[in-house]
Amino acid sequence: MATTTKTPGTSAWDGYFHMTERGSTLGTEIRGGIVTFVTMAYIVVLNPLIVGTAKDVNGNFPGGGQDIGQSIALVAAATALVAGLMTIFMGVYGRFPIALAAGLGLNGFLAFGLAPHMTWAQAFGLVVIEGLIVLLLVLTGFRKAVFHAVPDALKYSIGAGIGLFIALIGLVDAGIVRPGVPLITFAVFGELAGWPTFTFVFGLLLMVVLVALHKRAAILIGLITTTVLAVVLETTMKIGAANTDPSVPGLENPTGWGLNVPAIPKTLFGFVNPSPLFKLDLFGAFSSIGVLAAGLAVFSLLLSDFFDTIGTVTGLAAEADLMTADGEVEHLGEILTVDSVAAIAGGLAGTSSNTAYIESASGIGDGARTGIASLVTGGLFLLAMFIAPLTKIVPYEAAAPALVIVGFLMMTQIRHIPFDDYSIAIPSFLTIVLMPFTYSITNGIGAGVVTYVLIKVAERKSKEISGMMWVISIAFMIYFAVHPLKELFGL
Repeated sequence: MATTTKTPGTSAWDGYFHMTERGSTLGTEIRGGIVTFVTMAYIVVLNPLIVGTAKDVNGNFPGGGQDIGQSIALVAAATALVAGLMTIFMGVYGRFPIALAAGLGLNGFLAFGLAPHMTWAQAFGLVVIEGLIVLLLVLTGFRKAVFHAVPDALKYSIGAGIGLFIALIGLVDAGIVRPGVPLITFAVFGELAGWPTFTFVFGLLLMVVLVALHKRAAILIGLITTTVLAVVLETTMKIGAANTDPSVPGLENPTGWGLNVPAIPKTLFGFVNPSPLFKLDLFGAFSSIGVLAAGLAVFSLLLSDFFDTIGTVTGLAAEADLMTADGEVEHLGEILTVDSVAAIAGGLAGTSSNTAYIESASGIGDGARTGIASLVTGGLFLLAMFIAPLTKIVPYEAAAPALVIVGFLMMTQIRHIPFDDYSIAIPSFLTIVLMPFTYSITNGIGAGVVTYVLIKVAERKSKEISGMMWVISIAFMIYFAVHPLKELFGL
């Protein structure tokens, strides 16, 4: 564990969290923690809609019941609980402004790739096994070694790619960019239609001006102002939730709100005990679907979780200007340890693997630099267990502008990449573009690593490739070949 140096004239609290050393203040950290929570609060609503609505091989929802409403409530409570505890753990032990919650993509793989072929207890067992393996890799120093093996230019491209990815997430959430035919379409009917879209545009322009003028709390001010506007519009216009399902005649509402309808809820308090989810069958999946299939499932979870976190930490550290000249991240070992424990905790609690969230960049963009911000974010997640209705006020259209602005801030790291050197510029380019285009941080990193090694071999400069880079590139080649391997072995 890294030693703590106390800056002269600072309190023990300040010295432990490096607040003055990192040029921050208590007020800034609290504000940054709030911004991160507001940006991430959607996961308390969204994760239950993914995990809580899926059935296992026996037709049961998480918790073992047949009531979808109860399942959603259980997963929502567990999502808030684990996110709160693990984010506080990150603040205290990792001392870095990163929040953790159920990983998007990982929860989808759990719900739609694993659960239909086994019981929920067996699926969560695979998540725990994956987390234990990642923790072992951290404790042996392997995960940290991987971090240092990646060339600096690729690290910066990871940050820039995540920025582009975050911006795309914001645009998709707000309905400005929509999957369709052709590949993507612009807003609704090809134009900016509806009051929710107006809300997003208003929020984005407000944050653009505030950030350009270097106003303090720019993102938080924008979030709150845009949310208030959304509530006023819904109250006066009765816009309702978005619905583009043609199978429901008379209820089409393509210009409605995304995720949440921004109305003040009648009930502000409520608590659900998530303990029915705490069921585990650690090795049952290996007998249920076979050793090879279960092993491939664990490998897929492992690689995605492993490199998503490395990419996220790299990008956030660069954005917060907390990387040293030699590319080191302070307390990196502790940060990676917390993340691996979070994966285990997510499996134990039945919410899916928890991991570091790129949305933490919103709090960093608003000034957060220490683990104090994570304490605030974690505390708010725990509070969300009791005031869950309040987390349903903010619609996508009010939160998405913050993601677009943060995406811009992270994209500025692209200036550190030497684009006149094609041997690193092309891998960096692929890393950046494949993250948003494939909706996967892992795919972007994998493409960059494999291409980098290939080019070095073609240039007959294999000696410049470290042993660890060889290991990483081979792992990614296997990762990309998972589907052919399944076909080969008839899985």
